[in-house]
Amino acid sequence: MNVSRARTHAAVIALALTLAGCGKSLQQHGSGTSPAALPPVTSAGAVGLTTKNTTRIGGKNPILDAAAVALTVDPGLTAGSRAQAVVLVNARNWPAALAASALASAPLHAPLLYSEANVLPAASANALAAVKPTGASQLGGTQVIQIGTSAAPRGYRTRSVTAADPAAIAAQIEPLLATIRGQATHSVIVVASDGPETLAMPAAGLAAQTGAPILFVDRAGVPPATSTLLSALKRPTIYAIGPTSAISETVLAGLRGLGTVKRVNGAGPASNAIAVAQFVDGSFGWGVQEPGHGLVFASVARPLDAPAAAPLSAIGDYGPLLLVEYPNRLSGELVSYLTDIQPGYTEEPQCRPVRGVYNHGWLIGNQGAISATAQVEIDSTLEISSRKACTAPPITP
Repeated sequence: MNVSRARTHAAVIALALTLAGCGKSLQQHGSGTSPAALPPVTSAGAVGLTTKNTTRIGGKNPILDAAAVALTVDPGLTAGSRAQAVVLVNARNWPAALAASALASAPLHAPLLYSEANVLPAASANALAAVKPTGASQLGGTQVIQIGTSAAPRGYRTRSVTAADPAAIAAQIEPLLATIRGQATHSVIVVASDGPETLAMPAAGLAAQTGAPILFVDRAGVPPATSTLLSALKRPTIYAIGPTSAISETVLAGLRGLGTVKRVNGAGPASNAIAVAQFVDGSFGWGVQEPGHGLVFASVARPLDAPAAAPLSAIGDYGPLLLVEYPNRLSGELVSYLTDIQPGYTEEPQCRPVRGVYNHGWLIGNQGAISATAQVEIDSTLEISSRKACTAPPITP
């Protein structure tokens, strides 16, 4: 994605904030609410530094980040920029939020907003009203899918997922995905519900990009809800995300009795996310091993930013999620990967910058999550740079 397109997205957020009008209270929450009557979706200064290759969206917490992402992908300013449905998830339930990421996939492309238990924060309420979901015909006109919460305002057509444990929640989301797509599930993503959240974060973007549901295992093995669903799917391909410190070989052995298992993993959070970004299996996965891509960056300190950012993996740039482990600098693994996929050009006509491909980065959250210094470092590794040799084909007169 080029710079002008990135700045267009930033302008959409700024426009939404301008339309909001500071200091006003929310008058109503129905689908016909005008964005002009709403207070700002994000806090002052939340839309921070934008560089030539990066765009920062979000604020001081995942609730604001999710609202900003929702307005970026579905600003609601035209008929074509309104989502069919919005997913509302309890921010106190990390596994539910992670599993909900798959609903950002095609064809629903539902953005995610957070509630606080059964209370809807102002930022989420404002974003919901601004998006004005039209209703998903595949789900009987549902406008809000509630997962682990009942915070949706009156006036919206809702559908709820109310299971208590992670495996049961995920097992209830999969039939929704099958109904929306109109076909059975053939691939699933498995993560550990009781493992490090940072190792499970990349599954959010992968589920949004592929449409594969996220299911859960734990240290004890394969929970009954997961086992039952996998049996019903008749031996799907199971992509296990994370190293043995998250999903043991013993648990993987249990999964092999239910489908074809393939592990995708790196030793730490950054390398694990890179492994997911590079992985491809036929038509499944990103396979991002060359320049010319969108990339999404989130902090390991904010696991809920992964589901919040999931829509950016399924529309626009279709960027895999990469993780920033330190607030003020990039890890060696991340620098190495970004350098490997950095675009290049020469002065030969067919390889000049105007004919090149570009990388673009979305940064989630304020500088408390990813500092301006880290952002500038990301920008420099995404920048198209001079090369000695041109590998592009000659220009045909």
